[in-house]
Amino acid sequence: MSTDTADVPTPPVLSIPTDKLGFIIEKAREYDVKEGDSDPDSGSNPTDDGAADILEDAAGDATRQELFDAILSLNTDQRIELIALAWIGRGTYEIEDWREALDTALQEHGTRPAHYLMEMPLLADYLEEGMDAFGESIVDMDDTRDTTPDTDNA
Repeated sequence: MSTDTADVPTPPVLSIPTDKLGFIIEKAREYDVKEGDSDPDSGSNPTDDGAADILEDAAGDATRQELFDAILSLNTDQRIELIALAWIGRGTYEIEDWREALDTALQEHGTRPAHYLMEMPLLADYLEEGMDAFGESIVDMDDTRDTTPDTDNA
């Protein structure tokens, strides 16, 4: 009895390094919380306004530029993978449709992938969900919180 492995599809592999994905997810999360200018005539200092201006999306904002630059630092194929990964995380495609997602991403957003991704609400969440579909995750090595389950049943 022989098993035919030719019919078993090879699972897709991400070519984007995990550390770069982690940085993009971190910057996307920071960028997602930005809001419009809620106090355009603000003359106060950060202490007076509770440092709320940090959440405003202003021209020249470093967070936006850092996210944009991080996406552009990827090669063309990796940028297309990033779009497809977000679509898998969003549920537009399943991991089994990876090739189709890549083809569609290239056709529809191959010329301006960074702009497209930065306009996508919840980008960080979608990328994390997409990574989960690949069996990958981002681990914050600087996170020192205790993550062991609470076994105290008292």
